[in-house]
Amino acid sequence: MTELALEHEYVEGSPTAPVLLLLHGTGGSPADILALGKELCPASPMLAPAGPVSENGAARWFHRLAEGVFDVDDVVYRAGQLADFVTEARDRYGLGGRRLVAAGFSNGANIAGAVTLLRPDVLSEAVLFAAMLPVPEPPRTDLTGSRVLLANGRHDPMAPLEHAQDLVAVLRDRGAEVAEHWHTGGHQITVDGLAAAKSWLAPSG
Repeated sequence: MTELALEHEYVEGSPTAPVLLLLHGTGGSPADILALGKELCPASPMLAPAGPVSENGAARWFHRLAEGVFDVDDVVYRAGQLADFVTEARDRYGLGGRRLVAAGFSNGANIAGAVTLLRPDVLSEAVLFAAMLPVPEPPRTDLTGSRVLLANGRHDPMAPLEHAQDLVAVLRDRGAEVAEHWHTGGHQITVDGLAAAKSWLAPSG
C-alpha cells in the first residue's frame, strides 16, 4: 500500500457522523487539531494531515512572503496538493460518498478556504476559524451547494476584519451559502464560536 502524500493521523468514527478534515494553524500539528475535532463532533471519523511547509521549523500549509502576505502561487499549488490527498484518503479509509467537512484554524482555515474556492469537487463544506481571503482573485467557479461557516474576531490583527469580509463576499458572489459568527476578540477560537460550529454542523449530520 503506497503512502499518502501528506503525513497525517486518522481516527475512526461513527458511519453516520460527518468526516472531519482537521487543519492546524502555523506551528500546530495533527495531534493538536484533533482536540478541535473532538469538541466539534466526537463521533466523527477524523482526518488530520500535517502542513507540508516549514517556516523556521513551524509547520504551515503554504509559504508566505511576510506576515499577512501570502505566496499566492504556492497557495494554489498547496490547495491542489491537499485536495489530491483528501481524494486519496477517501479511498484509503473507505470514506467515498461520505459527508466531509473541513475545520481549520488560522493558516489551516486559510488553506481550507482555498480548497473550497479552487476545488469544490473535493471540498464543499468548511468551518473556518480566524480565516481571511487566501487568494486575491480566485476563479469564478460556481460554488452553489457549498456551505461555509466563518468564525472570526472583529479585532484580529492577523486576520483583519476587512480581509475576512472579503472572503465572505467572494464565497457568496460565487453562490456559496455562508454563515458568519463574529466575536469581539482577536486571533482565537471562542466558546461561542465552537457552539456556533456545532450547531452549523448538525443540520445535515
